[in-house]
Amino acid sequence: MPLPDTLSLRDARRIAIAAQGFGAPPSTAETPVEARHARRMIDRLGLIQIDSVNVLVRSHYLPLFSRLGAYESGLLDRLAYDGRRRALFEYWGHEASLIPVAQQPLFRWRMERAERGEGTYGALARFAREKRAYVDQVLAEVAARGPMGASELSEAGRGAGGWWGWSDGKRALEHLFWAGRVTTAARRGFERLYDLTERVLPAAVVNAPTPSAEEAQRDLLRIAARAHGVATERDLRDYHRLPTADAKARIAELVEAGDLLPVTVQGWDQPAFLSPDARRPRRTAANALLSPFDSLIWERQRTERLFGLRFRLEIYTPAEKREHGYYVLPFLMGERIAARVDLKADRKAGALLVQAAHAEPEETHGPVAEALAVELRRLAGWLGLERVTVVGAGDLAPALGPALAAVL
Repeated sequence: MPLPDTLSLRDARRIAIAAQGFGAPPSTAETPVEARHARRMIDRLGLIQIDSVNVLVRSHYLPLFSRLGAYESGLLDRLAYDGRRRALFEYWGHEASLIPVAQQPLFRWRMERAERGEGTYGALARFAREKRAYVDQVLAEVAARGPMGASELSEAGRGAGGWWGWSDGKRALEHLFWAGRVTTAARRGFERLYDLTERVLPAAVVNAPTPSAEEAQRDLLRIAARAHGVATERDLRDYHRLPTADAKARIAELVEAGDLLPVTVQGWDQPAFLSPDARRPRRTAANALLSPFDSLIWERQRTERLFGLRFRLEIYTPAEKREHGYYVLPFLMGERIAARVDLKADRKAGALLVQAAHAEPEETHGPVAEALAVELRRLAGWLGLERVTVVGAGDLAPALGPALAAVL
């Protein structure tokens, strides 16, 4: 069916949810998630944002669970860090991200700009210019001894402490990481272990030709468009954090080439663009708990436009001022965000703690609690926790307790 020039908000929401890979039947013992399923999903999303907060599980493990169901979490680690067979690499895509290795050439323009100190890379680049001999010394030490963490640099390479509590050695390594000279070979806990890029990535990727900045940016915008389905200019450029002027020029080129289709979404005050690959399902059956850093909701203005949800991280908000909790996961139910739950994994006690549960306005608590209880049980099982316990407040908490008891 041809897609129209004007979309209802409901159609835009269904297109976006489908583009993000939701709605497939969850994995079972008979149909487990395999590496090929995970790779296909990450290719579809384009990247997964990394985050260090571990009160529940580190954020980058959640998007595959939300879309595919329970999987062996070591699978993602192997895709990211398993020697020359790795399928993912770390770089600044949408913040720190895991990205398919085949896309590495698409970020070389960013690496070159980081080396020159342009744009958002200025502070580290100034440090590198002022201490060029020192940065070269750190690079030589990685070449001789890597993979290694910043804490393992020699005394000469470690240097004095600086802003953000970073040593000079850490700043030198992060500049080299931005510039593509080193990359993440592995993680120790959550500490990044750096090595030369040519020793980490597959030779076919390292030796692949470098596209022009314009060509690479067009490809990144195509990836963002497929992952969004329908999106505004801001949505598209935010996906890979492209500079505004570059994104405007590339979007105009993609429209002219027919790779983006201008559309109007009812209720949006900005022009939108449709991916030619977009699907418009008649209904959406997805039920999923979303990481606060999930690509469906990471652009807060888009989240409000699509779902009417004003979502803000409250991790750094004083406890007495939090509205929904510390580590809050929105609950996608069908084609709407129906609730938010503040979750914590008490690994010692073997319990998934629901520290707060809030239904969205206009939602009927009973059906939402029943659907949410199923997802909480699934999440607890995936994390190896024996039970789900409601310990906090929120208007949905009274209905959630009985709903959990009814789920076997």
